[in-house]
Amino acid sequence: MTKSEDSPAATRKTEADWIASLNDGRVVYYEGERIKDVTLDPKHRVAIDHSALDWRMAHDPEPAVRELTNTSLNGNVVSRYFEPPTSAASLDRRRQLIVDQTTRGLGYLVFVREVGTDALNGLRLATRAVDAAHKTDYYDRVISFRDDCAKNDLAMGMAMTDPKGDRALPPSAQAADGSYLRIVERGASGVVIRGAKVNITACPYVNELFVLPTRSMVPGDEDYAIACAVPASASGVVIVSKPLPAEDDEFDYPISSRARHTEGTVFFDNVFVPNERIFLNGETEFAGAVAEGFATWHRFTGLSYKSPMADMLVGAAALMADYNGLSGDKVIREKITDLVIYAETIKALNTAAALNGRAGDDGFFYPDPVASNLGKYYFATNYHNCIRILQDIAGGLTVTGPSHRDLQNPELRQYVDEFLGGREGVSGVDRLKAFKLVRDLTATEYAGTWLVATLHGEGSPAAQRLAINRAYDVDGMRDWMAGVLKSIEV
Repeated sequence: MTKSEDSPAATRKTEADWIASLNDGRVVYYEGERIKDVTLDPKHRVAIDHSALDWRMAHDPEPAVRELTNTSLNGNVVSRYFEPPTSAASLDRRRQLIVDQTTRGLGYLVFVREVGTDALNGLRLATRAVDAAHKTDYYDRVISFRDDCAKNDLAMGMAMTDPKGDRALPPSAQAADGSYLRIVERGASGVVIRGAKVNITACPYVNELFVLPTRSMVPGDEDYAIACAVPASASGVVIVSKPLPAEDDEFDYPISSRARHTEGTVFFDNVFVPNERIFLNGETEFAGAVAEGFATWHRFTGLSYKSPMADMLVGAAALMADYNGLSGDKVIREKITDLVIYAETIKALNTAAALNGRAGDDGFFYPDPVASNLGKYYFATNYHNCIRILQDIAGGLTVTGPSHRDLQNPELRQYVDEFLGGREGVSGVDRLKAFKLVRDLTATEYAGTWLVATLHGEGSPAAQRLAINRAYDVDGMRDWMAGVLKSIEV
């Protein structure tokens, strides 16, 4: 950043400015009722305030925080998420920003910056290939749109997953037209799209929605091979937010009451998309490349934000063991070591994905696909066991202990302190706080959401195995070993 950009009052939006931008007439439903202004809805406001972290950090009084969060692009101060990855070091800066924001967010990623820029970064490489094959100008559109989003400091969500219907069939062979989002009309100035996208993180409170194909496609699927950007407030966009936890008590829900995001379903009811916002339009042979380009970036992001989450599991286990007087117990230490191995393996693969990044034909660096996919596969397939370990260390009071409301009764609070204390120096209330922390991480609705999201977010483990197989040079290793044998005289 230049000296002039070091000011906390640089060209980035303030937190209040960004939040105000969400009151734009968008159509959001929650539990059957239309929300007129999502910024005033108390349930969604927790998630919105959490997601505003990137804008708060942009104006932080501490220069080092602003330096981490902001960068310069085209003469403007923008979020570092828009930094063009021109080296392995720039990939690692992105990793560091995600780790920092997730740590500040108590294990929750901001989700409204990195997902959208994952899409932009993936589209960059894929659209160059489409342009070369079809004489299109998609790459220039992607760069122009990225610059616009950066300059206007917008939040972006990803609308990728289709309902899919019969998963054994390609989109054009589905019995129901609504199984995959599709183009229903093409014109000189743009297209009209119709359908649904599901599992859309942060969809009630982003400015833009990226629509990407969710899979490879075949001839005949031209109407389903669409990549584009749609304002969340566009006519015909209907957002349905998932049910959110009713609880907001920090004692009983020390994490989820303060750090939250939501997912939902987005319906596109004959939404017009102008040409300048279209990045793939019927080129079926590139649908898979567009999907995979995003997936590699998003798995790198997943590795980055899962690292602080893994550290939280280690910390909660160590705290619970301490309060239970078992810090020196050999069996407990072994269990905590398993959690440390989990956390450090994620960090190592995350760092490797950045530092082993490779340059694409556009000159930009991309995360190493083997390390990114391997890391995501590792954290997804081992997370459930880590939750089991933490539950095992903590014990049954994790889910059966008294609530915060019980502690408001002086008589019950006295019983808690007298009978539920831990090792010497740990009161019953303090020990109960630790149980509530473990409960929120492993046994609440928040925890259940993460069990599923860790497995399927950024793609299922089966998708990572396929990507690892494609990216790893198996044939090269085979030829190496064949060469070794050829040197042996018989």
